Amino acid sequence: MAMPPFADPANLMVEEPEDGPEGGTSLELLQAVYRDRKQPLRLRISCADKCLKHEYPQMSAVAHFDGKSLADQLDRELRAIERSKQPVPLLNGPVEPLPASELKKPFVRSNYRRT
Repeated sequence: MAMPPFADPANLMVEEPEDGPEGGTSLELLQAVYRDRKQPLRLRISCADKCLKHEYPQMSAVAHFDGKSLADQLDRELRAIERSKQPVPLLNGPVEPLPASELKKPFVRSNYRRT
């Protein structure tokens, strides 16, 4: 009894098209796709987006030292943290509290102007 054509293992082999983009690495393949003007624009943009981080350096923060040792820098940072925990000093010094009789009066702005 002969096998039906859909069960023949030779018919199950899928031939890959030879005219597709080639690339030795995944980055080269993506570059070949986004440079191919025959591909849909949405696919080309997606491939170009995935290649960005490999083609251009990423901006990042870099610590700069002014010639002092790392211990000096850390000591300065710790002193700044301790200063930030202290209460904020007033510019004009301490202010005497107002008496209660003064606080019970309605607030009137002396510099209020009608236009």
